[in-house]
Amino acid sequence: MSLASDQARPGAAEKPTLYKRIRLDIETRILTGEWPPGHRIPFEHQLMARYRCSRMTVNKALSELAQADLIERRRRAGSFVRRPQHLSAVLKIADIRAEITALGRSYGYQLIDCRRRTATAADRARLGVSTAGKVIVIACRHSADNVPFAVEDRLIDLSTVPEAATADFSHEPPGSWLLHHVPWTEAEHTISAVVADDRTAKALHIAVGSPCLVIDRYTWRSARTVTAVRLHYPGETHRLVARFKGG
Repeated sequence: MSLASDQARPGAAEKPTLYKRIRLDIETRILTGEWPPGHRIPFEHQLMARYRCSRMTVNKALSELAQADLIERRRRAGSFVRRPQHLSAVLKIADIRAEITALGRSYGYQLIDCRRRTATAADRARLGVSTAGKVIVIACRHSADNVPFAVEDRLIDLSTVPEAATADFSHEPPGSWLLHHVPWTEAEHTISAVVADDRTAKALHIAVGSPCLVIDRYTWRSARTVTAVRLHYPGETHRLVARFKGG
């Protein structure tokens, strides 16, 4: 899809809202996933030609997108769709596959269940939405050196991420796919400790009643829910580490 051009005559006074239209055009392409993380934004002179506007107008639109953490501007290289900022105040939003590989261990993935359905009342409550749209329900297990590392229960809101309907989660872990294909603007996670029920114990190959570390994570894209995921880790082999610097 090409960016729309402003039809103002060369030299004519620019409309006060033109920079907002440029910003909205770019923002829409980013938030819909049309321009994925790392995608190069057209150069300033290209945007000037497309919209028939001044460099100042283009620069103002790009500056606001950068302030919103949607793009990053690199001197002499141009502007690029910003990759999600994984670091948070408590822990980073990690790609489990990359995390296990970084430990020098062999990664394994098993899709337990993957279904598409109309959101139930419980699904809507979990996603924080009011309408009964379509969702993808995923259960999977991550392993390190053939030992269960974590089990994942996830909901993906297809009204926000329609492209997930065609993703192949039989081979691609949903968390990895989302991090690499879907920009997010806000995230929240809650950490708790529970004891393993029958289902969790079986999936993690631990005894019923064993301690588990649980992370509930939610991500949004411009106030629209992208996904809700619950991760269970064996409590005896996992810990959370956060390091902070004083202001």
